[in-house]
Amino acid sequence: MRVVILLFTLIAGASAYGIVSSFNGVALASQSMCAPQGAPAGRADLSMMRHRKRFAKLNKPADQRKALLRALTTEVIRHGRIKTTLVRAKAVRKHVDHMIQLGKRGDLHARRQALGWVYDKDLVHSLFEAAPERYADREGGYTRVLRTMPRQGDNAKMAVIELV
Repeated sequence: MRVVILLFTLIAGASAYGIVSSFNGVALASQSMCAPQGAPAGRADLSMMRHRKRFAKLNKPADQRKALLRALTTEVIRHGRIKTTLVRAKAVRKHVDHMIQLGKRGDLHARRQALGWVYDKDLVHSLFEAAPERYADREGGYTRVLRTMPRQGDNAKMAVIELV
């Protein structure tokens, strides 16, 4: 008799909260007391996937990837054009454009941010002298990535990244 009463109270309690046999998240999320205020109905706590939030990891740990991107950024700014793999060229393009934006801005905070990323102090000073007049009429897209022939040894896609 106790078992029957216990089962009855469990079923009655579960039906009061809208729990159904197949879980699709809608019944719990619509009656959830801890749902965010701006969340759409039925999708309160189920948005956990990271779609379209990727960046090139370059098959390296974070510290090595940062060092590689800093070195490539320094060399592109120093030489104006370097030859590297296509994936690396596309990854470093963002950082080179950001350094040129900082150079165009030209204030002390921008200079310190650039010194924190680029390895050569004198190169940063020359960038901050040359960038404002060189890129005055351009609002972005300071680099160009051109595909070249694949590398001889491993057939990797190669590219030339250059300053416009």
